[in-house]
Amino acid sequence: MLHPETLEAYRRMTPSERLRLTLEMTRENGPRFRGAPELVEGRFELLRTQNDDRNRRMLAAIARRARAIG
Repeated sequence: MLHPETLEAYRRMTPSERLRLTLEMTRENGPRFRGAPELVEGRFELLRTQNDDRNRRMLAAIARRARAIG
């Protein structure tokens, strides 16, 4: 989930600014798509694992805060 300020900045962008951002991100992340299919899949599996771990930690922190407040 993106920070509200980040979402607001994205909403204020013009279509050409959004396209420029998309193309820049595509160029930066292009190397992840290169190589043998097994290598590419391994890279994405690592990203999924890292994202899942980060999300679990964030949810645990939110739950702890809710218990402390509640």
